[in-house]
Amino acid sequence: MAPKKRDDENETGTQHEPVVRDKRRIDPETGEARTVDETPLAEDGAPTDAESVDELFAAEDADVEVSVSGAGLSEERGLDADIDHILSEAGQREIEEYRDRAARAEAELANFRTRVERDRAANREAVIADVIRSLLPAIDDLDRAAAHGDLEGSPLELVAQKLRAALERYGLRSVGVVGEAFDPALHEAIVQLPTADITENTVAEVIEGGYVLGDRLVRPAKVAVSVPQG
Repeated sequence: MAPKKRDDENETGTQHEPVVRDKRRIDPETGEARTVDETPLAEDGAPTDAESVDELFAAEDADVEVSVSGAGLSEERGLDADIDHILSEAGQREIEEYRDRAARAEAELANFRTRVERDRAANREAVIADVIRSLLPAIDDLDRAAAHGDLEGSPLELVAQKLRAALERYGLRSVGVVGEAFDPALHEAIVQLPTADITENTVAEVIEGGYVLGDRLVRPAKVAVSVPQG
């Protein structure tokens, strides 16, 4: 049976001297502190000195911090992108809201202008109607004089013609003609005359002429009305 080899003996039978690792931080010969390079290493090459181990863990912590900070930076960039997207949508909604407000304001302005023009035209007609209404007694006198033949060949005949022409330019027209159908919106019945040969109310006589300015009734015509008998 072959003798068992010692741990410090190789296959060739030669022996190696034992390895002594000096872990002292102070060099016993010089009395100076040893540097990191002189710190003994373990068999796997890792430092065994406490300060070297602390430095190793510090380096690993630094790597972890870099990774964490990088991840945080990515998350921050993603958050910024989300915020930008939200702000973009909010800005678009705000733009659409302002456009809608501008469209409504423009429509309201157009309606306001239409109302102003309509009111202005109505006020103008009202003023003209008041002026014509104040002249109607004079026109009635000229009409009665013309009916009796008092204006024929006189200077007042020309005045009456010019006055009627001027009022017609403003849209004035007379209402109340013998034979037309009675209209309570235009005629005022003073007398009712039962008549056998008619089927509807008809103007039989104009006592005082009426006038209309556009769609505005200046004065209704005072008339005698023939009504169906019975």
